[in-house]
Amino acid sequence: MTGHVAARSLPLTSGEFWGRNPLDDLAWARRHDPVHWDEAGGVWGVTRYDDVHAVSKNPELFSNAQGIRPDNGATPMLIDMDNPAHAQRRKLVNKAFSPTSVRQRAAGIELIADRLIDRVCERGACDFVWDLAAWVPLIVIGESLGVDPLDYPTLLQWSDDLLSGLDGGESSTERMTQAFVEYETYARRLIATRRTSPADDLLSTLVHAEVDGAKLSDDELIFDSLLILIGGDETTRHVISGGVYQLLSHRDQWEQLRADRDLVASATEEMLRWVSPIKNMARTATKDTELGGKTIRAGQKLLLLYPSANRDEGHFSDPDTFDIRREPNDHVAFGFGVHVCMGSNLARLEITTVLNRLLTRLPDLELVDDTEPAFRRANFVSGYESMPVTFTPSRRVAR
Repeated sequence: MTGHVAARSLPLTSGEFWGRNPLDDLAWARRHDPVHWDEAGGVWGVTRYDDVHAVSKNPELFSNAQGIRPDNGATPMLIDMDNPAHAQRRKLVNKAFSPTSVRQRAAGIELIADRLIDRVCERGACDFVWDLAAWVPLIVIGESLGVDPLDYPTLLQWSDDLLSGLDGGESSTERMTQAFVEYETYARRLIATRRTSPADDLLSTLVHAEVDGAKLSDDELIFDSLLILIGGDETTRHVISGGVYQLLSHRDQWEQLRADRDLVASATEEMLRWVSPIKNMARTATKDTELGGKTIRAGQKLLLLYPSANRDEGHFSDPDTFDIRREPNDHVAFGFGVHVCMGSNLARLEITTVLNRLLTRLPDLELVDDTEPAFRRANFVSGYESMPVTFTPSRRVAR
């Protein structure tokens, strides 16, 4: 603490804390206690941009290998690894998310967006989250993994239940557990099929890949496929819905985009900065060290608080203003260092494509209610639960 400012206790691992959009608390911490000890969660909260950057760029001192969640150990997924094991595993999937591979998907993603808009365009109203935003990234990732399109609704439900369960509530925890059991059964069946009958999809690539001469185990395949599903689905969904809410709330910026599509790229970056759908990632100190004037003991976990870093007054000019013309905009929505999001190129393409199709096809899109929508109560990935919108009915266009 600095000065005589009254201490606060920020429950950084609480789903309720993140469900109420705690930007004021995070701003307080940046000013008065930038490396904040959460006694209840047993974790350090890293709030400032430069400190988040420093921790992310030093995996030897701040390890992923003890797990990226503050209250759980490591799983068999690649994000819970340090190099060289992480680099070896990541190579298996990097090609699917390379700039070249992503560019080849542009027409397909535009078609997905148009077909989703076709479902609602004649009605003149929809729930933007559940009719549009949630489906675009889910379908894109489902196509990448090679799952049956008939299973998309089930995958979406599993994804939602798995993250909603992180709020700590008894009923949501039960749904999370059930969703994982069901996904595990589903994935094992799909993996067995791909072993004998490979297809042109990412899951087949993982099933038949080798690391140091050994194939990945079923558990490794299950967790990595789940990481790709949730990482590609939930995060982009919340950027689309949260970003469009800001554009519709700042109508002048929506109109600027309609008039000048060259602004869509910078608007996408501002949506990413503003929404910061991944609320935190944990790292574990490998030895005693200091950060922000605090002594971090070996074995203690730190939470990298991305929404706080993306609103850091010491790094961004006027950070609490949504500005589609912001430049520069070196936000941390995709992380830093060796664990920077491998799906960033794909996420950007999905967001820009959806924006362009909305601006073209639903140009008078409006919020039904100006009150900010409710957030999901989850301590990892969170965003709006629902967002009713209206627009002038129009004809379908997709073939």
